[in-house]
Amino acid sequence: MPAPRILVTGGAGFIGSHTCVALIAAGYQPVVLDTLVNSDARSLKRVACITGVEPVLVRADVRDGAALDRTFAAHGVQAVVHLAGLKAVGESVADPLGYYDVNLAGSLVLARAMDRAGVRTLVFSSSATVYGDSQPSPIAEAAPHGPVNPYGRTKSMVESMLADLSHADARWGIACLRYFNPVGAHESGLLGELPNGPPNNLMPYISQVAAGERECLVVHGADYDTADGTGVRDYVHVMDVAEGHVAALHRAARRPGILMANLGTGHGASVLEVVSAFERASGRRIALRIGPRRPGDAPAYWADVRSAWRTLGWRARRDLDQMCADSWRWQCASPHGFDDPVPTLVPGAVLFQNKDRAINIHSNRGHTHV
Repeated sequence: MPAPRILVTGGAGFIGSHTCVALIAAGYQPVVLDTLVNSDARSLKRVACITGVEPVLVRADVRDGAALDRTFAAHGVQAVVHLAGLKAVGESVADPLGYYDVNLAGSLVLARAMDRAGVRTLVFSSSATVYGDSQPSPIAEAAPHGPVNPYGRTKSMVESMLADLSHADARWGIACLRYFNPVGAHESGLLGELPNGPPNNLMPYISQVAAGERECLVVHGADYDTADGTGVRDYVHVMDVAEGHVAALHRAARRPGILMANLGTGHGASVLEVVSAFERASGRRIALRIGPRRPGDAPAYWADVRSAWRTLGWRARRDLDQMCADSWRWQCASPHGFDDPVPTLVPGAVLFQNKDRAINIHSNRGHTHV
């Protein structure tokens, strides 16, 4: 039987490329649709290095209904993982119309194209920002929505639209995955987060400080009501998130209706705990200074993940030390991102090695794995 083809919108990005790896490992064939505005087509070459399979790339905008129609017709798509969208909170405040256009209108155009094609299995990339910043932790899926910025509101609105769709048409199977804080990289060091400009997120910023690319980390507030005074977040490994999409796809393909699920570890780590873990992983001291709090930052939040285990059979398997070790491996293996040459993967070769661990390449049924 040919591998089922899954359209992955935004599949050349950070979470998208890792999700392609997980889909291929599960026996699917990803077809990536991406504008490449905030991503890089070379990430799919790295996917091929890891899996032996390079996803098809369709360079198009999710708001282009005609391009979507052509893609569904040409590639025999059977389901969609929808990751395409804008995701910077500050940018959404400055450009709300742009965010509503891409995130909300784009999802509407996609859903209509899926309906025309008779494809009604969808996994949607949502966010913990739908809960806002005043929920007590752990936050369960039944917690009320209270997004405090346009980015979070677009995610909440898409969820509402998809819920209405599933209630109106019982043929749809939909899973909305609310990410907490995806970090890390593929353990090979070939795939990771590649920010445009100064990183907005903690882990890649720490990584760049460890590599000497930035002078120091500014910790925004050390007087919160937490164990060490710094903010606490639920960091989850990007490969756990990727595997969560595979589990959600299995569920949505077999069970009509809509499902909401948190993707997190179920516990939080403070900024200083992340710094300490990264120092252990890298063997380097992370220079930092304490700055003022940022407006709107919650002291602490983390996920209630029991529902994801009950409904999807999924839980995060990788701990904070592995998140940091894999981030550092990506930083060391590809300090210039995808501009660095891809190493030749020879079965039996050591791709990366440090004092604690070696990553070896082996061949299995014609595919290359780590």
